[in-house]
Amino acid sequence: MIASAPTHQPARTDLSALKFNQLTVVFVTLLAVILTLPALTLILGAAMLIGAAQPHLSPMRAAYRLLGRPLGLQPEVVDEDPRAHHFAQGVGGTFLLASAAFTLAGLPLVGALLGVAVIALAVLNLSQKICVGCIMYFQYRRLRYRFLGR
Repeated sequence: MIASAPTHQPARTDLSALKFNQLTVVFVTLLAVILTLPALTLILGAAMLIGAAQPHLSPMRAAYRLLGRPLGLQPEVVDEDPRAHHFAQGVGGTFLLASAAFTLAGLPLVGALLGVAVIALAVLNLSQKICVGCIMYFQYRRLRYRFLGR
C-alpha cells in the first residue's frame, strides 16, 4: 500500500474583494483629505490593520460581503497567496493612521500628503495592477531569506 502525499490546497485570493478594498480606500481617504476629517482616516486605517493582522476579522471583508453583490461585484477567486496583499493593506493602514495622527497634531498638510500617497498607490493598483505594498513584501521576504536563510 502506497501512502499518498497530503493534498495541498493553494491559497486563494478574491480579486473582487481587493478591488472593493482599493475603491473604498480611495473614496474614503479622498473624502477625509478634502474635508480634513482625521476620524475617517483613523477608522479606515484601523480597519485595514485589523484586516492585515487577522483577515478573518477584517471589517473591510465584512463590508465587501455585505455590499459587494449589491454593487455588482462578483467573486473572482484565483489561486494566489493573499499574504502580500495583507502586508500591503497593513502598510496602507499604517500610513492612514499616521495621516490622522499628523492632522490631529496640527500638521494637516503632512496628514493630507500621507493620505494622498495612499490614494495614489491604491489608484496605481486599480489602474495598472501594480501593488507597491506587495513588491515591498516580496523584497522583504527575499532579504530575509538572503540574510537569515528563512
